[in-house]
Amino acid sequence: MPPIQTESMMILIAGPYRSGTNDDPVLIQKNVALMESYALPIFRAGHIPILGEWLALPLASLARSRKVGDDAFNEIFHPVAVRLLEKCQAVLRVGGPSVGADEMVRIGRERGLKICSSLEEIPKVQAIRKHPTNR
Repeated sequence: MPPIQTESMMILIAGPYRSGTNDDPVLIQKNVALMESYALPIFRAGHIPILGEWLALPLASLARSRKVGDDAFNEIFHPVAVRLLEKCQAVLRVGGPSVGADEMVRIGRERGLKICSSLEEIPKVQAIRKHPTNR
């Protein structure tokens, strides 16, 4: 059972995006779906889950990225996750091999963030304030 804490954390979910896909969009989406599958349990534990992809992909599109790995994509994709780490208190590393996800863990560790490799390591928030309309 994970420990309990009173403060919620923003937790970056880091896993493979392109790794092992040969840039096949179906396989990339499968990788994203795996990372996203951790978001709701993290939220229900009282925290704010975030994937760099949720911010990077719309920005890359606005920058006129036409394909994974082009200049506009590379300008935004990993830098967004690195900037997110400035706002996060933890990183959850999921999935298989990934140079990018391992880099997020390395940077998170350098910044003193909590590094987790399973949901069980994420503490639950003891008292989640109820919104006044949720009586």
